[in-house]
Amino acid sequence: MSSLVPPFTLETATQKVRLAEDGWNSRDPERVSLVYTPESRWRNRAEFITGRPEIVAFLTRKWAKELDYRLIKEIWAFTDNRIAVRFAYEWHDDSGNWFRSYGNENWEFDAAGLMQRRFACINDLPIRESERKYHWPLGRRPDDHPGLTELGL
Repeated sequence: MSSLVPPFTLETATQKVRLAEDGWNSRDPERVSLVYTPESRWRNRAEFITGRPEIVAFLTRKWAKELDYRLIKEIWAFTDNRIAVRFAYEWHDDSGNWFRSYGNENWEFDAAGLMQRRFACINDLPIRESERKYHWPLGRRPDDHPGLTELGL
């Protein structure tokens, strides 16, 4: 893991993105929070979050609402200690309404490779269940499952 610290290369930035995707697909707020600095600052849509306890609370609320959550992230750009990603995730609410949420994130890391800033812009698109593209079992996306570009997203 020590090689996944700034300054990033294309290889290490790409690995960092996949590890983030894997973490979020675990839907484990405590596990996910550990890749952020203790005082990490987020903007997620219109919500401002500071620190691991707030991250855990936010993710707990998120995954209680966004059921059967499956996410794909793709690197967009990187430099020194920053990575930009685009992503899409599919989920449904407790009434069975499906959505695909599209977004972009900007990440900034400290010298130890922990994320200290995360800025996310996200839009939700209602979809029919028949329009879903993510059908792997809950958890980590299989290595042979297409990414965003291959899915035309």
